[in-house]
Amino acid sequence: MTSSLTSAEISRYARDGIVFPIPVISGKEAALGLERLEALEEREGGKLSDRTNEKPHLLLPWLCDLVRHPRILDAVESVLGPNILCWASGFFAKSPSDGSFISWHQDSTYWGLSSPDVLTAWVALTPSNASNGCLQVIPGSHTEQVAHRDTFAQGNMLSRGQEIAVEVDRTKAVDVRLEPGQMSLHHVRIFHGSEANRGTLRRVGFSIRYLPTHVRQLQGRTTALLVRGVDEYHHFEPERIPKAEWDAEAVACHSYALGLLMSQIYAGAAKLPAR
Repeated sequence: MTSSLTSAEISRYARDGIVFPIPVISGKEAALGLERLEALEEREGGKLSDRTNEKPHLLLPWLCDLVRHPRILDAVESVLGPNILCWASGFFAKSPSDGSFISWHQDSTYWGLSSPDVLTAWVALTPSNASNGCLQVIPGSHTEQVAHRDTFAQGNMLSRGQEIAVEVDRTKAVDVRLEPGQMSLHHVRIFHGSEANRGTLRRVGFSIRYLPTHVRQLQGRTTALLVRGVDEYHHFEPERIPKAEWDAEAVACHSYALGLLMSQIYAGAAKLPAR
């Protein structure tokens, strides 16, 4: 199993703003990840809290191992180059008939980063398909930033319920179908969203936000974890690898990192999250 992208896949990413499916972990490893997530959800009363689900790789060594997985990073390096930071991570889970959805948006809208040389790796822990609300994208829509509006709509899984404020031609939408252990890579500006889960199986993926070390936060500073290569720029405060689950140092580092990240993502928002 290899995840270094071929020249054809690199060209497809440049043209479409997305490439998939990319095999990165085994089905057995994906099933173990799902079991660990479910144990974490049970620990938190049946649902993962919004706070825990921001940068959970800073709290849990098994997720820190995943964001540093060689096969994931080999594919990311094919696009971003050898010096890579992990800026954020989190689970996107939809249960059958829970009504949750993701509106059409561009990731770049509120991140406040200096360059669109940023991508998301979306690692499937369960099957992800049209019936259970897989990711949908508009290929080739990643060439410019468009206006957005905040909705804070009920059921919207995005931080601000943000949605694109221009017409989206949904006839061009492509379903990003993945099997457990496969991932997609998508550009920070590609139009994407997902519908509610109308199937019988839960849909779970883990998203990891990667950027090359030359990218910086436009205002203030946030934190990031160096996952490959060297950081000659030091635009972000360095994060630490957790020594154990929920150890005191990891919890403190996570809390500090989350405060900086939320101040960026919610800058100028009409509402702030309860965390």
